[in-house]
Amino acid sequence: MSGADGRRARVIVAVLAAFGVTAGVLTGCSQESPVPSIGYAIDNLITTYNANTTAGASSGALAAFGRTLTGLSYVGPLGGPVTDTDAGTATVVPGDALTVQYRLNPDGVYSDGTPTTCDDLVLAWVANSGRFLRSGDGGARLPMFDSADTAGYSDIDRVECQPGAKDATVVFRPGQGFTEWQTLFSATELMPAHIAARAAGVDSVVTTVQAGDQQGLGRIADFWNTGWNLTPGQLDTALFPSSGPYRISSYSEDDGLVLVANERWWGNKPQTPRIVLWPKNFDIAAKVDDDAVQVIDIGAESVPGLDMKDFVTANVPSRNAEQLVLSTGGVLANPEARRALALCAPRTALFDQLGHPGFENARGLGSGVLNSRIVQQDTLIYPPVAAGGAVFPGGDVPGAVDALGRAGVTNPTVRIGYLAPDDRRAKTVTAIADACKPAGITVEDASGPQFGPQELRAGKVDAVLTGTASAPGTAGAAFDTDALNALRGGSASNFGGFANPRYDAIVAQLGTDPSPDSQLNLSTEAENLLWSELPSIPLFAQPRTIAFAQGLGAGVPNPTKAGTGWNMDRWVLKR
Repeated sequence: MSGADGRRARVIVAVLAAFGVTAGVLTGCSQESPVPSIGYAIDNLITTYNANTTAGASSGALAAFGRTLTGLSYVGPLGGPVTDTDAGTATVVPGDALTVQYRLNPDGVYSDGTPTTCDDLVLAWVANSGRFLRSGDGGARLPMFDSADTAGYSDIDRVECQPGAKDATVVFRPGQGFTEWQTLFSATELMPAHIAARAAGVDSVVTTVQAGDQQGLGRIADFWNTGWNLTPGQLDTALFPSSGPYRISSYSEDDGLVLVANERWWGNKPQTPRIVLWPKNFDIAAKVDDDAVQVIDIGAESVPGLDMKDFVTANVPSRNAEQLVLSTGGVLANPEARRALALCAPRTALFDQLGHPGFENARGLGSGVLNSRIVQQDTLIYPPVAAGGAVFPGGDVPGAVDALGRAGVTNPTVRIGYLAPDDRRAKTVTAIADACKPAGITVEDASGPQFGPQELRAGKVDAVLTGTASAPGTAGAAFDTDALNALRGGSASNFGGFANPRYDAIVAQLGTDPSPDSQLNLSTEAENLLWSELPSIPLFAQPRTIAFAQGLGAGVPNPTKAGTGWNMDRWVLKR
């Protein structure tokens, strides 16, 4: 185990110890039979089954469906990819170009009876590669698929697959071997290709790609983009088959999103036959009072009035970077205007007051103001990479005034949006407004219950208070692919519109060059560039409140984008 891995392990052991867990399992005192249902509250909206679209990546889909749409890996509690052999195996094949042989489990079958096949891998690649284009307005060539991020998939040259087969060979472009290839085709990334093909009126995704059928691909893309949207009370379950231990049963404004045991699941059966997801649009405090919630994974201090007396609770630092993502247009178009906001925003005070509730003695992750957008605090290279952020402690009113003068901007109004209600983020915006008012900057709270980061791109706000890759809820991992690519030019998750060719080149090289020297030097250069141009302002490692009802077994906190529902099929409640 490397030094960084050792530190990560100590972090998670400390987290587990806070729950009284020594071997990753919470045990209850009662020997009664498990209750048939467990409620799980998250701090995001569930609007789609497809976590890979621009809207889906900033929704709660990944936290909700990690055990409904399985993949070749998932993000474990330490933040790294963990192989899921229930789904299949991946083996690197020797050769000049990175080549990976995937073999799906021969017993794998969707809940509708259709086998899992390499068609699902082809759909994931086609949708997320950015390669397949069609004509837009004015003759511009635009991606067919509204993928949030193409990282890794854009490096793939081809996926060799016979329609309906269980095997696929993925060949990367020469010299473009994606370092984090084990994170590809992961949980929630393998969507049911047979459903997309049926909706598009084609024989299969694979044959459509092989034939170069642009019209057929366009129809597949249209369905992939919006066909898996979820609206309470309007659910055609035939469109949402599962490849995991749970499947969707119902979704309503009264009863939440109900997952039930998938009768066709070929792995270990779920310990609890029914999980009810309560997303952010429900009154979580009221659901807790009604005993409808037994697992909670939300931003720390985001929901006031929670009665936690019957829960084992801890606030823990996460892999998710709490940050302001800034527009590079409008009132903040000039980098000096963004610098003014970064200078007056009270970053140190925000960390002291809101950034580390309950883990004041943390080391590494969550131990101080976050000074890097792209490197985790508990890595060896963090100190030199993050050095540029030290000149922005916050509260520098004279510096902010000077920066506004250089920008030629007078008395700007900055609208900060976030998904509401969120008590901690409301306090954050108020603190920024108070600190920046003496510099002539008016900060307005532009939050809302349906707010999404797309409103930044649309010019409805000037900044978003959010997490890694602009996700409102769970986000982040030990690998920094999401954080890096969220500021890459052309990325759909780059909601602020930042564009810098040198930064893009660095991101591309970081994704394919794992050497320690390159990682250090390139990450340092990239972070210095970001502190110069300020497309975002990092604040702190987002604190999460993770809680399990007394007597709930196998509850293991996962402070990453996978969320604490990463092993919900092992949960069992004894009272």
